[in-house]
Amino acid sequence: MTARLPPPSFNPVSTLQGHPLMKSPSVSRKRLLPAIVVAAVAGLAWYGWSKYTNRGPGEGFISGNGRIEATEVDISTKTAGRLHDVLVKEGEFIRAGQPLADMDTTTLKAQRDEAVANLNQAKAAVQTAESQASQRRSELESARAQVAARAAERDAARKQFARTQNLAGKGMVSQQALDDARASTDSKQAAVASANAQVAAAQAAIDTAMSQVTSSHSSVDAAAATIARIDADIADAVLKAPRDGRVQVRVAQPGEVLAAGGRVLNLLDLSDVYMTFFVPEVAAGRIAMGSQARIVLDAAPGTVIPATVSFVASQAQFTPKTVETASERQKLMFRVRAQIPPDLLKRYIERVKTGMPGVAWLKLDADAQWPATLQVSPALLQAANKE
Repeated sequence: MTARLPPPSFNPVSTLQGHPLMKSPSVSRKRLLPAIVVAAVAGLAWYGWSKYTNRGPGEGFISGNGRIEATEVDISTKTAGRLHDVLVKEGEFIRAGQPLADMDTTTLKAQRDEAVANLNQAKAAVQTAESQASQRRSELESARAQVAARAAERDAARKQFARTQNLAGKGMVSQQALDDARASTDSKQAAVASANAQVAAAQAAIDTAMSQVTSSHSSVDAAAATIARIDADIADAVLKAPRDGRVQVRVAQPGEVLAAGGRVLNLLDLSDVYMTFFVPEVAAGRIAMGSQARIVLDAAPGTVIPATVSFVASQAQFTPKTVETASERQKLMFRVRAQIPPDLLKRYIERVKTGMPGVAWLKLDADAQWPATLQVSPALLQAANKE
């Protein structure tokens, strides 16, 4: 803080004494008195302004004008539908997870009932397919038993034919008996082949039944997935706050039909509040991420808010990048963001307001000490979790 004193020779009365009006005897003292008072007040005002105006902390610091800003969040619908109700008002503080609005779910509930019916039908189809598969397994076992029986009969017929053929060679049995034994053997061999065919058919029937079982299980899974999707859509029909904040704008009204992604509310995330300002290019290179900053709002000049640098633009603004003269290069400005600690915002969340103008101070010299006018109160330091 720099105080400037008025020149020692400054005296409003003596100054007016040299005025032509003072030399004129026709001017009365009553007419000169207001002029003397005005001159005295002006001198005192100039002296007070020079003495008490804050001209900054001096070398090693830089400042920039800006406004308090916060991240905006749109609350939108996931699917198309009719807005049933809005549960909050503009300007209301909300907490993360708090219901803000809900959509009409009549159609979704009907779709869920249909999906439940399909699920029950699929489960019944699974039971039917499994029962058929079990029946086909029984048929396969029966066919295999028939194959064993027919094979035994065929073996007996072959032995009988061998004995008959031996006896026929000795003339002990007729040719007819030999022919009958040969025919019986062939018949039993055909019966074995037929039984084997039945076994193959039973195995194919089992494969078909198992395919139906798999298909029925897939139908059950599909119906269950449909129910889960509809349940998720019903849950998403209740629009909830993703974080703490304040309702800024109410975009839609109950009864309106909104498309997918239709905006319902606009929120301010009061856990992400910052001030954006600009600094000259000669100072931008000396600002590091995480550097300490101080914010003083016009509405509360006696309160110093702690902050840290969370963003420094890598590209200058306001003038073309191809300027050549030194005077033009001095006009280059870089955007800087001073972030207010979330813990501090959380404690004073109901007092946070965006759009408020103020000044952000940055410390360019690491060895520089914050002046008394920019010292943060112990209460704010404790709230910000700073030592």
